[in-house]
Amino acid sequence: MIQCFNMSKKVIIIFGPPGAGKGVQSELLSESLGYYHLESSKVLERCFKNESRDKVYTVDGKDYKVGDEIDSWKTGVLTSPPFITGMMMEEFKKLSDDGESFIVSGSPRTLYEAEKEMPVLAELYGKENIYIAMIEISAEVTVFRNTHRKVCELMRHSILFNKETEKLSLCPLDGSALVKRKDLDTPETIKTRLVQYKERTLPLFEYFSKEGFNIHKVDGEKTVAQVHEQILKVVE
Repeated sequence: MIQCFNMSKKVIIIFGPPGAGKGVQSELLSESLGYYHLESSKVLERCFKNESRDKVYTVDGKDYKVGDEIDSWKTGVLTSPPFITGMMMEEFKKLSDDGESFIVSGSPRTLYEAEKEMPVLAELYGKENIYIAMIEISAEVTVFRNTHRKVCELMRHSILFNKETEKLSLCPLDGSALVKRKDLDTPETIKTRLVQYKERTLPLFEYFSKEGFNIHKVDGEKTVAQVHEQILKVVE
């Protein structure tokens, strides 16, 4: 039985297609509001970096091998939903125990994840304290942004590509060099990720609406500052 400690705290969920600026907007919100930023991609990267490829996680009675999840991830296919869901729910409970409001980007990504994660979040924080922003951009913008995107070497901050950032060689947040993400941002991988988003993640909008969560669409093709302002209005 999950006990409810943080009914006055907030959870902000940012979702949208690859290249929508979920990470950038989450970082800005974290700085603006003082909330912790929980990023599913970093949870995965930490696991993939520190665990043996042979390590097996058992979730809902099924085994998931780290090496198999790494191989799928590199091709643009989503990791197995139970694999990431188990890790994310552990993070949710830790943050609740610490009395933290937080922003989550990159999860839930599938209906399975939403059906597992959202009831837990609702019980920990209260449904009325969960705010969801869906950042919308076109398929063309997705492909363009991702093929030009860079991340910093030190903290893996994702730098959204636009006229404001195209000439940057150093991360504006920590000063480390900006590099391309090997294997993850090729045109082929991005197209696969976009198909995955349309088939597996986009249907979550209907789920969130049906379940009565606070969800709002945001125009992700405006400037970073304008998108940030839209999201702030959603969560106020």
